[in-house]
Amino acid sequence: MTSLVFVHGLMGGSRQWQQQLDALSGFDIVALDLPGFGGNAQIDALTSISEFADWALGEMNTRGVQRFNLVGHSMGGMVAQEMVARDPERVDRLVLYGTGATGVLPGRFETIATSKDRASAEGSNATARRIAATWFLQRDHAPAYESCAQIAELSGIEAILAGLDAMNGWSGTANLPHIKAKTLVIWGDHDRTYPWGQTEELWQSIEGACLAVLPGCAHASHLEKPALFNAILENFLTD
Repeated sequence: MTSLVFVHGLMGGSRQWQQQLDALSGFDIVALDLPGFGGNAQIDALTSISEFADWALGEMNTRGVQRFNLVGHSMGGMVAQEMVARDPERVDRLVLYGTGATGVLPGRFETIATSKDRASAEGSNATARRIAATWFLQRDHAPAYESCAQIAELSGIEAILAGLDAMNGWSGTANLPHIKAKTLVIWGDHDRTYPWGQTEELWQSIEGACLAVLPGCAHASHLEKPALFNAILENFLTD
């Protein structure tokens, strides 16, 4: 069976995928914790998307996973694109979810520079809870907000700043036409981080890419409407 690999975003972690792990139990699932985040918060964060991609591919080697389906969310979607660019033959199907092809995010709820300044001034915990609220349509009133914020709080200030710098300095636009893996682009229609233009670029630039727009969701549709998200994901992977 081809493994299914999940790569989380900034201030995320493998535990954010629990509802997918439960619903897709028939798959051989690998949910990563990137260095500096989640279960690997004690490891120094890396400073570029390329380094995160190299680390993730190395982790697949360590686990003996040669071919896999790949789901990348937010910053993890950038990491996923870079993994495909580096080793395209290993990825069967690719899911780019709530992400874009450039780390400069026009239309983001605030600029990356503002996020860095506020994080430095407010500290990691306040930053984690404030930014996690933007991932949900109902902000901090969303049912999944608290558990998500607790995972985000595991990230130290160095990891948060390193992740923001890694995104800000990255572009995968030139590689989009070269992606040959069957690809699904998923977007919540009220995403405050990645507006439609970035989603449209992925969809239109990757040959044969499919698109799923989840209504009434922000940046964390896998937590806001998990049944719908899981059904779309399973259909794509098994079709």
